[in-house]
Amino acid sequence: MSETKPRYKKILLKMSGEVLMGDSLFGIDTKTIEAVAEDIKEVVDHGIELCLVIGGGNIFRGVSLAGKGMDRANADYMGMLATVMNALALQGALEKIGVYTRVQSAIPMEAVCEPYIRRRALRHLEKGRVVIFAAGLGAPFFTTDTPAALRTAELGCDALFKGTSVDGVYNADPKQDPSAVRYDSLSYDRVLADNLKVMDASAVALCRDNNIPIVVFNIREAGNLARVLAGEGVATVVGGAA
Repeated sequence: MSETKPRYKKILLKMSGEVLMGDSLFGIDTKTIEAVAEDIKEVVDHGIELCLVIGGGNIFRGVSLAGKGMDRANADYMGMLATVMNALALQGALEKIGVYTRVQSAIPMEAVCEPYIRRRALRHLEKGRVVIFAAGLGAPFFTTDTPAALRTAELGCDALFKGTSVDGVYNADPKQDPSAVRYDSLSYDRVLADNLKVMDASAVALCRDNNIPIVVFNIREAGNLARVLAGEGVATVVGGAA
C-alpha cells in the first residue's frame, strides 16, 4: 500500500462466495482464500478498520434450489449456514498470518462464533480486529447485499467496497461483450433506473439514503484492495452524483 493517505478509514468489504472458489467449480480454494487474507492484512496493517460480509454461493445457493421446488425459507437458511462456513474459513486464513479476527453470526451459534452485537463489533474494530459478519440478516428472502449495506450504515463505515471479478461497473457484461464500457462513477439513481447489477436494489437504496459510497473493484487481482483504497486502482464509485 502506498504512502498516500487513504480516502476511507473504516470500510466494509462485501465479497461473493464465488470469489473463494478460485478456478474451481465449487467450494473453497485454499490458495485463493490465502491471497484474499494477504490483501486484507495489507490494509489492516495500515490502520484501516475493516469488516466483511461474505456470500455463500460457492457452497449453496438458496435461490437456485427454491426455483426447483424447495421451500424458499428453508433454502435461504441453508444458504446462511454456507456463509458461516466461508466466514470461519477466512477467519482461519487471517489468523494464520497474524490478523486477529472475529466472526459474528446473525443466527446465534455460540459454539463456533459470536452473535451479532453492534457495540461489540465496534469495539473489535477499534482494537484493530477484523470482523466477519455471517448468516446474512438471519432472515430469509434477503441476499447478502442487504446485510452488507445495513452493517455498513450501522457501524458508521465510510464506504462499502464490493469485491467482484471485474474492475468496476460496465454497461454490459465485459466477459461477453468486448465493447462494454466501464464507468468511473455513477449515481445511485442511475444504477437503480438502468438496473445495473451492482447490488440488490434494496441495498443500493439503503446506501443512497445514508450517503454511503459503493466502490466496485476487482478483488481477484492481488493487492488491488490496497491500491483502490489509496485512490490508485481501477474501480467504479457509486455515489450521489454521476
